[in-house]
Amino acid sequence: MRRFTTFPSLLIGALLVGACAGAEDTAMDEAAPSEMDVASADPLECYLARGTMAEAQERPSPLQSTEFSYGDHDGLLCYGAPSARGREIMGGLLVYGQPERIGANEPTTLHLAGPANIGGVTVEPGSYSIYAIPNADEWAFFINSNWERWGIPIDESVRATEVGSFTAQPEATDEYVETLQYSFDAGANALVLEWENTRISIPVAPVG
Repeated sequence: MRRFTTFPSLLIGALLVGACAGAEDTAMDEAAPSEMDVASADPLECYLARGTMAEAQERPSPLQSTEFSYGDHDGLLCYGAPSARGREIMGGLLVYGQPERIGANEPTTLHLAGPANIGGVTVEPGSYSIYAIPNADEWAFFINSNWERWGIPIDESVRATEVGSFTAQPEATDEYVETLQYSFDAGANALVLEWENTRISIPVAPVG
C-alpha cells in the first residue's frame, strides 16, 4: 500500500484537474493487486493499493483528486478517472441497478478533516469510500467505512460496512464530458460528478 499527500506541497504534482462496472474493469483499469497491506486512516491523503504517485498518473484511468472546504474543515476526494473511449457510459459501462464505484482502480474515497453531512448522512472525521447504484432518473449513493481496498467487487462483505445512503437526481451536462471528473461547487456546497452527458451533485455540509 502507498499513500500520497496532496495538501499542500504535492498538490500541483498530484492533480491533473477535473466507474466502472466489474465486467469492463480490464478495459480501463490496472489489474487488481494480489495483496494489499492494511493501515490506519490518514486524512487528506489519497490511498494507493500499490505503486507510486507517478505510476498512478500513468494508469489508463489516472488517479486524480479534488480538494474542497466545508465550513472550517478541508476535504479531499480521490478517484481514478476513466475515459469513455467511444463506449456508452450511462446504462452501459455503468450498469443501471447495480453497485458501481463511480471511478476506477481503488475506491472513490472521501477524506474529511472534520464531521460532515454528506447528502443528509452525518459522518465523523475520517476516510470513506463512496459508490452508487445508478438509474436513469435517480442514483442511490452509499458511504462506506471500508476504503483501503481495491474498488471492486462491491460484494456483500463490502456492503456490510455501509454507514449511510442518500439519493440524487442526474441532470444533463451542457456538453459531452469524455473523462470522468469531479469538481466542487462552493456556491451550492456540493461535489459535482460529470461524465458523458450526466451531472450529479453530492451535497457536502459541516455539522453543527
